[in-house]
Amino acid sequence: MKKVIVLLGVVAFLLTSCSISKDARTKRNLLSGTWALNDVSFENNTGNFKAVLFNDVEDICLEGSEWFFRDNNSTGRYTIAPSTLCNGGDRYIRWSVVERDENYTSQLQFKFIDEKNKDISGGLGYRLNIETLTENAMTLKSNVQVNGDPVTVVYSFTKK
Repeated sequence: MKKVIVLLGVVAFLLTSCSISKDARTKRNLLSGTWALNDVSFENNTGNFKAVLFNDVEDICLEGSEWFFRDNNSTGRYTIAPSTLCNGGDRYIRWSVVERDENYTSQLQFKFIDEKNKDISGGLGYRLNIETLTENAMTLKSNVQVNGDPVTVVYSFTKK
């Protein structure tokens, strides 16, 4: 009998420790769906920037891209329109919302996968700070270094 009680206690502990917070679940639900990336801009530094983002495409190619997040299996994609500057097509991702300490914002985390949901990034991925997230708009930010100086990349989305 004692073994059964201990086993139930261990199972209950594991279930509660693996669950995500209510705030993360709310953000996952808000993220779910299709978003248009309207603008990529830069803060905290002056000058003109030309950046390759996510080791994929230049910032100009991400503007106008369509992002889709499916919350029931944490997969999605973003689609780049083809042009002379941009290698168009779908980029498949596995994503999650990461809760940080109370003093920090939540983050959108993703890594690249193939069409069959297999990791193609060797476990490496990206984290973007969730600055704002509503039913209709989202702003994500990432901090990078340019010649040793901090620059913040700002991604502004609207829900489709």
